[in-house]
Amino acid sequence: MTQTAFSIDDAKALLQSAFAPWVLAQNLTPVSFSTTQACFILPANDDLALRGGPGAGLICGQAIAAAADTATVIALAGANGRFRNCTTVDLSTNFLRPLPMGDTKVLVDIESNGRKLAVCRIAFFADNSPKPAALSTATFMYLED
Repeated sequence: MTQTAFSIDDAKALLQSAFAPWVLAQNLTPVSFSTTQACFILPANDDLALRGGPGAGLICGQAIAAAADTATVIALAGANGRFRNCTTVDLSTNFLRPLPMGDTKVLVDIESNGRKLAVCRIAFFADNSPKPAALSTATFMYLED
């Protein structure tokens, strides 16, 4: 894994300066960056849980999709060594199995990072599970450079 000049502290600062308060309330935590991959932890947070019905206590799909989008922006900044203003062109999420409340590992693989577009795969893993609970693909367009 090729490391970048973008640090964990840079990622935390970007989160604070560029994202809405409700996104920050997820407490998405950057763990590592390279030019091709980034890892995050989405910590246990009752505010992300479904409230009723048979899924009560599971992490809701909206939280998973929002974390995928947010993690991808930060992962691309890590790969580029700096934040490049970008916008989501497409985000698709497949929910494979229930994601129980607990710390969730979010792994972003950067498949393509071109001059104008970037494409990433995002996998969500329940604590200590080798099987992904959700898989997302995201396409972003750079708005500068």
